[in-house]
Amino acid sequence: MSPPPTAAAAAMVAGVLPRPSPHILRRGILPSPTSPLPFASRVSSAAPLRLRLSPPRFSLSPIPKTLSSSSPSHVPVRSLFTGIVEDVGTVRRIGPPPPPPSPSSGGGGEAPGVDLEVETKSLLAGTQLGDSVAVDGTCLTVAAIDTATSTLTFGVAPETLRRTSLGDRSPGDAVNLERALTPASRMGGHFVQGHVDGTGEIAAFRAEGDSLWVTVRAPPEILRLLVPKGFVAVDGTSLTVVNVDEEAGWFDFMLVRYTQDNIVLPKKKVGDKVNLEADILGKYVEKLLAGRMEAMSKA
Repeated sequence: MSPPPTAAAAAMVAGVLPRPSPHILRRGILPSPTSPLPFASRVSSAAPLRLRLSPPRFSLSPIPKTLSSSSPSHVPVRSLFTGIVEDVGTVRRIGPPPPPPSPSSGGGGEAPGVDLEVETKSLLAGTQLGDSVAVDGTCLTVAAIDTATSTLTFGVAPETLRRTSLGDRSPGDAVNLERALTPASRMGGHFVQGHVDGTGEIAAFRAEGDSLWVTVRAPPEILRLLVPKGFVAVDGTSLTVVNVDEEAGWFDFMLVRYTQDNIVLPKKKVGDKVNLEADILGKYVEKLLAGRMEAMSKA
């Protein structure tokens, strides 16, 4: 005989509590502001919902990253980052890859990828072809290394261009760079996969002492995964969320002086797009809860 359901579980079955929908990604859908943007105030006072769930079991599956058609095939790589930016690079070129040496090569398509060439001061040492590097929070694979010009070349697939803000980059733009973790790396930030969930838009900057408040508008499917004092990766930088207002469609965070001096974000303008990746733990919890509630509703 199964134990009686908890009050929270019974409320879910009865339809009192909202049923979370599966995670659906959309790009470019930003809620219009319905109210002024406060900077450090509202935190929900609702009591947290607690359910007894069996501990999740998961692993990081390899995600294939497509290179340009001129690059050799490679084995998919398992990649993980911390969101601690190693270097600020400079875009030298972004555009179609060079033509293949043989006209018999396959490829083609209506939305070809591009090659992204980035100059870096410190990432060349120890970087090899096929390594994973987060460029503004987007996990890309090194397709070419030119030590003479200190540049790394990445192949950027069409899906990556649709999902992220990399297609808006121009020569001379600065980008955040971080190489994938090694077993001996310090875990200074949080688990960042480099799989961008979508883009947000900078809504406001405000100084407080030598720190800087940043407010970002974001789509609802990302906002629902953010919690005050939780993690978010903004252009690949691991940051602590301060406030989340799902109704008005924004969240904010604060940058200390050191972070301001070592990432690209403070150099951007209001209205600029940023790449957003919610904490992977929130995604797993949302999926587990959706599956559990579906099973409960069927029972």
